[in-house]
Amino acid sequence: MNTERTKYQQLIASCASFDPADCAVVHPCDAASLAGAIRASELRLIDPILVGPKARIEAVAQAEGIDLTGIPVVDAEHSHASAETAARLVREGRAEMLMKGSLHTHEIMEAVVARENGLRTERRVSHCFVMDVPGLDRLIFITDAAVNIFPDLDAKRDIVQNAIELAHALGIAEPKVAILSATESVNAKVQSTLDAAALCKMADRGQITGGLLDGPLALDNAVDLAAARIKRIHSPVAGRADILVTPDLEAGNMLAKSLSFMADAEAAGIVLGARVPIVLTSRADTLDARLASCAVAVMVARHRLKVAASKAAAG
Repeated sequence: MNTERTKYQQLIASCASFDPADCAVVHPCDAASLAGAIRASELRLIDPILVGPKARIEAVAQAEGIDLTGIPVVDAEHSHASAETAARLVREGRAEMLMKGSLHTHEIMEAVVARENGLRTERRVSHCFVMDVPGLDRLIFITDAAVNIFPDLDAKRDIVQNAIELAHALGIAEPKVAILSATESVNAKVQSTLDAAALCKMADRGQITGGLLDGPLALDNAVDLAAARIKRIHSPVAGRADILVTPDLEAGNMLAKSLSFMADAEAAGIVLGARVPIVLTSRADTLDARLASCAVAVMVARHRLKVAASKAAAG
């Protein structure tokens, strides 16, 4: 583990008191995805269930010197079948989270959002990056950068709520949410500013709960106090944002990748809003990022159990 990634180390350390989560690892048919799952198992983050073509998984393990002794492998013919089988394991109560292996994102997500035999809830599914950015004293959440391409207002409401609940799971009691645009002024010609204003009013009316919202905010005055002061923006969110809600997938993806490849940030990725959290890694992700993504999903799964137990006790 990179010693400079203290925020990610803290995430993993936060899972030490949890039992490992039963995790269906979907189609781990390359070295990176298989090694990441096994390392997460060694750190007692997960108890992996490898789902995919058994012969291919065993061949990768042999080539990489990975010991699969005691780790169950559920045979599936190809990547689509792997995703469908993993979703079935969740429905049967045999897995409490999913981890993407060496298949395309759309393949696993098609199985998750399928109207029959999928893992849908009443909430829109969305993606969130949890980013460790050098020079910042906190983790930064960026959403949605991988699932919803051009979300409308209703979708953005769910995207925001999913991100707030993720922050809660990571120990942030009242996350500060910046609804991003190119400007901090509402402009009828810029739809993202209208959506930002509406989302803030929805929070005022209790349609979004658990966080502090402000927007529209430009990126500079969302994360930098000096920029917010220069522009005379007085807000508990401006300059202090934990969650950055981007106008669309293109903006979110470019923001996250620019931080990763131009500012040496690490990006843990997770999908929310389904019946279980889903670790959604990229083929370019480092082992640090894969393990942090896994830790985030474990914390979400355990937080959900805690919330459900509290509701049951209260009701």
